[in-house]
Amino acid sequence: MRAKELAEKLSKERDDFNYRYIDIHAEGITKADLEKTVGKPVETVPQIFVDQKHIGGCTDFEAWAKENLNLFA
Repeated sequence: MRAKELAEKLSKERDDFNYRYIDIHAEGITKADLEKTVGKPVETVPQIFVDQKHIGGCTDFEAWAKENLNLFA
């Protein structure tokens, strides 16, 4: 499942989850900007943040959702 689709699904199904999608190209955010925010090299997008904490890419987000939101249980 793609990260944005998962975020939309969680947002619709849960009262405790909201998300904001940021198009880095439209916002003029460069890879260097993203790496500075994340604090390490970024190889893929999207990069997911939850409550301003960096989670990682799509696979990391799916794992986070499974662990923290009992997703796929």
